[in-house]
Amino acid sequence: MSKIKIITDSSCDLNKDIIEKYNIGVIGLNVSFGDETYIDGEMDNDIFYKRMGESKELPKTSCPSPDKFTKSYECEEKEILVFTIASKLSATYSTAILAKKMYLEENEKKEIEVIDSQSGSVGHGLLVVKAAQLAKEGKSLREIVQIIESIKHNLVFFGSLETLENAIKGGRVNPIAGKLINALNFKVIIQVVDGLVKPVDKARGENNCLKKVVESVSSKIAKGEKKVLAIGHSNCLEKALKVKEMMIENNSFEDITISEVGSVMGTYTSKGAILISVL
Repeated sequence: MSKIKIITDSSCDLNKDIIEKYNIGVIGLNVSFGDETYIDGEMDNDIFYKRMGESKELPKTSCPSPDKFTKSYECEEKEILVFTIASKLSATYSTAILAKKMYLEENEKKEIEVIDSQSGSVGHGLLVVKAAQLAKEGKSLREIVQIIESIKHNLVFFGSLETLENAIKGGRVNPIAGKLINALNFKVIIQVVDGLVKPVDKARGENNCLKKVVESVSSKIAKGEKKVLAIGHSNCLEKALKVKEMMIENNSFEDITISEVGSVMGTYTSKGAILISVL
């Protein structure tokens, strides 16, 4: 058992078996439909995407309270490593830092480090798993932080969106460019880099779009290089399986995971999105 407790917010979209395998603590962000607020993960994803599609207004997401973090720090481990969604996308990172200061004022014997993943969903998740593996190998907290900070900028993260409507409403992309792309009925390719989501390409039709996003990811992998691949899907498993086959045609991976994009990231990606990240 690792002596270091790994904690993350729910935007990492990790599968339950991975969370259980590494004993990862997960703090849920808040998702609201009007006056009704629930914790990310409480609502089944099928129900969430159905309800979002029927809703006139975009659900709102918000970061957990500092108390949620301080309670998670009440663990038997003396060393704690916390990961959050990109600080440019959410206040979760600053909340975790505030909670750390509050907690350490009364618990000086513990050591807590907070890392801004500068990513989200499957990209965020890859960093969490890497840290958990390093902890299991016996690396110290300081060593893990140094390794993660040195490699997180190497994270490759592209995605295919059916529509930019939700991302526009949520203020995640430029509204003028987004509306023009939607009007022309293009599928959009995004890149997550340095904590920001940027539309980088477009294509007509699902097959062309998936081909382009796969090519975008593959172009960042050196010949013969073995990476870890994570694929996230917004309520479209068949599409994710198709992308997996496309990715392994010309690349070899140490490990491959497919996971559902939860309600936090799904609020902005909309149904039908595919997210691909390699580390």
